[in-house]
Amino acid sequence: MAERSARKVRTGVVVSDARDKTVTVEITMSVRHPKYSKTIERRRHLQAHDEQNDAHTGDTVRVVETRPLSKTKHWRVVEIVERAR
Repeated sequence: MAERSARKVRTGVVVSDARDKTVTVEITMSVRHPKYSKTIERRRHLQAHDEQNDAHTGDTVRVVETRPLSKTKHWRVVEIVERAR
């Protein structure tokens, strides 16, 4: 029996909580420019499943990769790291 690979875990900020059981999370990554070697900030939006509708806009959350739950939803909210003020 094959071992399941480790799931990706990311931390980001909730930018939208308008939908039922779904939040949009913005992930920020720092990468080096291949030619100029300057550090650049890259952003990506992920759709994440939030079963209890607990996360709200501005909250910092930890998400983990999961099986496809819908056309765009492949992540799940594991915990709320910090609440928005």
